[in-house]
Amino acid sequence: MLTQCRTSRFSLQLLAAMTWLALNTQLPAQDHWPQFRGHDARGVSENEALPTHWSATENVAWKTDLPGRGWSSPIVWGERVFLTTVVNTGTSEEPKKGLYFGGDRPKPPEATHQWKAFCLDLKTGAVVWERLVHEGAPESSIHLKNSFASETPVTDGERVYCYFGNVGVFCFDLEGTALWTHRIEPRETRYGWGTAASPALHADRLYVVNDNDKDSYLLALNARSGKQIWRTPRDEKSNWSTPYIWRHELRTEIVTLGTGKVRSYDLEGNLLWSLEGMSSITIATPYEYGGRLYFSSGYVLDPLRPIFAIRPGAQGDISLRGEETSNEWIAWCNHQSAPYNPSTLAYRDRLYVLYDRGLFACFDPANGSPIYPPQRIPNGRAFTASPWAYGGNVFCLNEDGVTFVFAASDEFRLLHTNSLADDDMCMATPAIAGDRLLIRTSARLYCIRANTK
Repeated sequence: MLTQCRTSRFSLQLLAAMTWLALNTQLPAQDHWPQFRGHDARGVSENEALPTHWSATENVAWKTDLPGRGWSSPIVWGERVFLTTVVNTGTSEEPKKGLYFGGDRPKPPEATHQWKAFCLDLKTGAVVWERLVHEGAPESSIHLKNSFASETPVTDGERVYCYFGNVGVFCFDLEGTALWTHRIEPRETRYGWGTAASPALHADRLYVVNDNDKDSYLLALNARSGKQIWRTPRDEKSNWSTPYIWRHELRTEIVTLGTGKVRSYDLEGNLLWSLEGMSSITIATPYEYGGRLYFSSGYVLDPLRPIFAIRPGAQGDISLRGEETSNEWIAWCNHQSAPYNPSTLAYRDRLYVLYDRGLFACFDPANGSPIYPPQRIPNGRAFTASPWAYGGNVFCLNEDGVTFVFAASDEFRLLHTNSLADDDMCMATPAIAGDRLLIRTSARLYCIRANTK
């Protein structure tokens, strides 16, 4: 009975939010996946034809080997797939899987690297075009597990914007014609770990958060010309969280997560509200669900690993005080439940949390209370990619290329697993386009489709 009441109450909130969106925005078709975690940054599809079983050979429509290394996710517009990579013409050190110390590589590599953008055919996996955007020795370093192509591109259906941190933004039309370039001056990052925050696109502006150890800022570029519109300094050190454009009934705002503060800006770069209380490293991406904003920050060595749910319309400093878990603008905060690398997942009136070290939990998005506490995923090992959902299932991809398929329910129920090739490492979050699932690995891009002969 309590579960039914919880579901009914939150479903009404979700229905109201969805109604407002339907009346006030024109959402992209599900055949498009224009940015990291899709058009709403949630990683959810309602396409009932999507596959639930696959392997390195089963239900594989195609697989295309990729040069170099890149942990950016693929994006899709129509029948075009876009992604980025960086090729080391020298020798690359192979990363280990899992969380560990000793991955710092503070000295930039000396070998020549090639920064590239690719376009593939969604139906066949054939390379439609390939563009070299920059070549030379890197001017900054990366963590052993990071890449120089960890930022996911974004597209508006006319242009595709490829951002490489510490190098620049490179804009092409969908046929691969170079339209403009905006160079980014290299900046030092924490422990030389490199960059990873993807750009966000709204209307005719591209927004880039560059949080580093020297000169952090939020940048707005004209999407057609690449010219700077404004640049707002940020009192912040290195972070790796992608900004989120939150459109609700009151206004549109740019939400940015940081170690020092979460800050939300208006479309001219003016601060609307902020809050303190994050962990010391912030990676996950914010998103909206049921009329509320959800975000998390969960560095594994910190005692403070919060998940927040925020009501729209906040102003000023909305930080919690003392032992508070809610206030006028913070619907709830669970102070010790956030994952480190993966973003959380809101799906069918539940909030799922995938932890890097192989645990899985479920919370009530209405109040943050546990539906079930963290459960050990059998043989789960290490997770970096964010979970996704469709067809009443939640999917969690580990670094070994194994996807664990859970029932989207109030019980912890592992249905089955899907394994890819043994030589693959997986850290990129997959993309969904129509009835196809795209999984990027260290070696290749898989297109998974049900009933593929």
